[in-house]
Amino acid sequence: MIDVFAHIMPPAYVRDVLPHTTPATRAFAAGTRTLADLDERFRLLDRYPGLRQVLTLAGPVEAAGPYSATDVARIVNDGLADLVSRFPDRFVAAAASLPATSGEEMLAEAQRALAVPGIRGVEIFTPTAAGRPIDADEMMPLFEIMQEADLPVWVHPRRELLPDYPGEERSRYRVFGLWGWPYETTVAMTRLVMSGVFDRFPRLKVITHHCGGMVPAFHARISTWYDYMATSLKADYRKPLQRPVVEYFRLFYADTALNGNTAGLECGHAFFGASHLLLGTDMPFDCEMGDASIRDTLASVQNMRVSEADKALILSGNARSLLRLEG
Repeated sequence: MIDVFAHIMPPAYVRDVLPHTTPATRAFAAGTRTLADLDERFRLLDRYPGLRQVLTLAGPVEAAGPYSATDVARIVNDGLADLVSRFPDRFVAAAASLPATSGEEMLAEAQRALAVPGIRGVEIFTPTAAGRPIDADEMMPLFEIMQEADLPVWVHPRRELLPDYPGEERSRYRVFGLWGWPYETTVAMTRLVMSGVFDRFPRLKVITHHCGGMVPAFHARISTWYDYMATSLKADYRKPLQRPVVEYFRLFYADTALNGNTAGLECGHAFFGASHLLLGTDMPFDCEMGDASIRDTLASVQNMRVSEADKALILSGNARSLLRLEG
């Protein structure tokens, strides 16, 4: 079994960078011990023989203390690759984090990191830390690099208590994370589709978190909405695209991180198909330091009313193919 969306803070990041981050980030790490404590993480993983993880940083890379965002990205990515090298029975690969301070720095780190053994793609937080959308012009060279590398882009939503989101600063219930993150995933997917990224880069592979956000449940609304825009409001956003809009949304890959929601996974399976679903747990973000995320996600996959062949694809087959893994 291969979990393609498991979060961690590598030791070098914890030692050198974390002390310079915000109080909120430090509290976040302290409250989720398996992010940084490898011994505790391994004790938990021992409960799931055969499960290996693809590592992603828990949060975007940003400047911290004496370190620029690019410095942090290098520390993170080298640290992730080191974990994959030292613990191959636990970690099968990692997705590189990228600095969002400038397009040039982002591309430079992507090219550097992709040459490091163990790195099998890149992770983008959207909107970026600089507030730019995923379809900004500066992102296009990155998509070209990833298409040529034949490795995926992980998309992770980002929405915080920021003035950029009117009203969110008054949220007392952290709805910016509860509902804002699936929304931001959906926004990112829509911007990639409608801006023609998949026509420009037809072999680009994109992994979305939380089973594609709102898309599987609301896919019928996509066609209805853009048909209405074109016919009734004379605003045909579909015009530059080469295929029907909803077909592009089926090109995305989606993980299973729905906290044990079998019905939601079956909805995702019906929309994306078995070949585009990947085991992803979102570990360790639950009240059991990740145990519930793994346990409930694995149970929800096993409870799906699909063939055993489809389950095998979801649990490991698709990840092996997408990340070009051996062994």
